[in-house]
Amino acid sequence: MHRFLLRRFAPLATLMLLATSCAGSGTPAAVESPSPVEGALTQGLIAYVAGNGVGVLDPATGKATVVAPLPAGAAFRVSGPIWAPAPGLSYPVIYFTIHDDRPAESRNSTGVVPYDWLFRVDPFAGVTTPLGASFDFQSEGPFGLAANSHYLAMTVGCCTTYEVDGLDLTKSSAAIKVATKPPAQTALFTEGAAPGDSGLIAVRAFATGLWYWLNLDANVLHAFPLRLGPDDGPIAISSDGTMVAVSRPDKGPVIQAINVNVPVAVTPGAASPPASTPIASTPSPAATKPRAVNSKLPHADGLAWSPDASLLALAVTGRIQIYNAAGKDGTAPVKTYLAGKGVSGVDWSGAIHGQSFASVKPATAPQLAVDGLLTSTRLPKAADTPANRPLTKVYVWQYDSSKPSPIAAIVDATPSILAAYPPLATAIVYHHWALSASWALAGGCYRYRVVVKGSIPATAFTFGLGSNQPCKP
Repeated sequence: MHRFLLRRFAPLATLMLLATSCAGSGTPAAVESPSPVEGALTQGLIAYVAGNGVGVLDPATGKATVVAPLPAGAAFRVSGPIWAPAPGLSYPVIYFTIHDDRPAESRNSTGVVPYDWLFRVDPFAGVTTPLGASFDFQSEGPFGLAANSHYLAMTVGCCTTYEVDGLDLTKSSAAIKVATKPPAQTALFTEGAAPGDSGLIAVRAFATGLWYWLNLDANVLHAFPLRLGPDDGPIAISSDGTMVAVSRPDKGPVIQAINVNVPVAVTPGAASPPASTPIASTPSPAATKPRAVNSKLPHADGLAWSPDASLLALAVTGRIQIYNAAGKDGTAPVKTYLAGKGVSGVDWSGAIHGQSFASVKPATAPQLAVDGLLTSTRLPKAADTPANRPLTKVYVWQYDSSKPSPIAAIVDATPSILAAYPPLATAIVYHHWALSASWALAGGCYRYRVVVKGSIPATAFTFGLGSNQPCKP
């Protein structure tokens, strides 16, 4: 395991209600610019992951509140948070991932089937939405969340099989997709993202430690404009794309100039593997010596710029520290928050003019969705026996419940049905079944029709992530 991997997680668990939003067309609805409100968040909001959940902090007042409470000391591993847009909303929301690390089931014992999950929490509506789930029995879950106004990217996997998975944030019905995956492509760690609507994700090669831009628009690699170390990262780039803060293995982060402009790749297409030889990038500005923020600090688990890039927030030693970006090495932080709270991740939004801290609402945590999926995928009691499990077949189809679909009425997996509607790949674990492909389960209005048969008479039912009921047309 990468030696800094464990620093990017916080083991957590959750228990509460969950709400979902329905998927619509591929093009998000237009939103109007909000009118300024009293107490508007002109300095943005700081999102964080701590031992008690995902929260937000108002840098203007120092007030903090948990928006997705998670019981401390339990067995979910959380990565993030990251601010990014959501279709149909005029303000950013928070994305984070979890991995179910509770004891896994075995042939002779009960337990969970481990899944990776991507969630979105709206701190102003008080709603948590599951965006996808992926069966994962090998790793400790996603890490390295990075996003801008176009894409969200993350690393998933273990050992030599680290893959980069991405989500197009501009499309309400987009699914999480695998962007690079060994052995066809190089194993990569996601470390940051270029700002704006860029397709550029900063990645570091697992085998060599070399840094590149992964261009999700064209699915090619570009040379990275800076020479960073094999153990550096994560990074945070200012909103104007001119400065980067880099977390070092020790002695705290450094700040230096960067140029995020690279040539636009016209080929190959999105389905092609990333180029083995990076495309030349635009040189960085005149080389400037990296400037240390505070050399007395250890590795920072997260970094984030204030909206005007005058301040830098760090998740370090389990707390949030705010530094003057122009300060000298060793200068004390301007502010320290949440000391002793086990902070493991931090991100800073842009100005949010249409909302105030008073409008922040506690949102729901994900355990209900996680446990709901385990309930939906448990084998029927009659099929869950040593004699019947090898004979059991599970057939699953995905459909958009906001539209009429013949899949919703399937009651048996007959040869004619299988020919007309090929099912998704599944596997019997022990007492549960699971979809085999990465991120095969999507949220929103997607529902899943299931038929279990072979060892028992055909049994059909429908479920979804967060809700089993269909979306309204």
